[in-house]
Amino acid sequence: MSGGDPLNRTFIDDTHPCFQINIISSTVKKTPSTRCVLFYIFISTVSAVTVLGNLLVIISIIYFQQLHTPTNFLILSLAVTDLLVGFVMFPLNMEFSANSCFYSPDALCKVGDILDVTLSTASILHLCFISIDRYYAVCQPLTYRTKINVHVVVIMIVVAWCISVLVAVGFVVTGLNFEKCQENCLFLPNTFGPVFSFYLPVIIMLCIYIKIFLVAQKQARSIQNTNCHSKKKGLTARKVEGKATRTLAIVMGVFLICWTPFFICIAADSSVPAEVFETVAWLALFNSMLNPFIYAFFYSWFRSAFRLILSGIIFQGNLFSICH
Repeated sequence: MSGGDPLNRTFIDDTHPCFQINIISSTVKKTPSTRCVLFYIFISTVSAVTVLGNLLVIISIIYFQQLHTPTNFLILSLAVTDLLVGFVMFPLNMEFSANSCFYSPDALCKVGDILDVTLSTASILHLCFISIDRYYAVCQPLTYRTKINVHVVVIMIVVAWCISVLVAVGFVVTGLNFEKCQENCLFLPNTFGPVFSFYLPVIIMLCIYIKIFLVAQKQARSIQNTNCHSKKKGLTARKVEGKATRTLAIVMGVFLICWTPFFICIAADSSVPAEVFETVAWLALFNSMLNPFIYAFFYSWFRSAFRLILSGIIFQGNLFSICH
């Protein structure tokens, strides 16, 4: 005879690697298994890599004076956001994943929701401000230093974090009234929240990068009409700015690949299975691990900084510049 009640087994959801969920009673039972152990090992490894990679970015920008630029200060704040995702959100999501919070919501799940919304909104707003920085660097290079300086960047960073916190608090406060609303009350947080924290900034960024692309093409054509000396000088300057813009555009593209499925699932609401929602939620978090690798791959000075930090050379003397 098989163990357990076959009737009760039909109400058990076994799709999660670490939980058995009773659909009728909405209770969650943890079951140790090889799959669960491998799941925790994998997520713990990704979390450690995320923290280490973004910590390298933060130390590089703070320590090396060559990297003290307005763009890199925005990247520094973005790296802080990604580090917090690796240090806080990965452990929280391992313990309270989408399924367990869906069936057994509690205070810690609410805290996780606040942090999740705050950090995701902060990431997209930082990328939005970075695109604005790139616009002035490429499209208005003569006025770039006057319009984008350290003070302006600090204001951008403060605005990004303040808006992120406000969006997160508004999301949670609205969520507290779900049970008092009719079904159509879900329209408010599931529509206006993503609009202000994702869709609107993405549209702004896409418009800016399209404008940058068109201006860069026009500049490339104009350079071809200059003499050899000025052509070489202009190409060098444009090459540096163009490479920086392409790299940050790739950062934005990776962000969209990771986060778009998550916001689509939010818009779809209850029609999305819990295991699918959990999968896209993890994909979104993995974005925080990828950014440092993008910087290391495309920026020679970040590679040099990473190498000096990991080798311990920076502890052997007053080394404040990066040698190529």
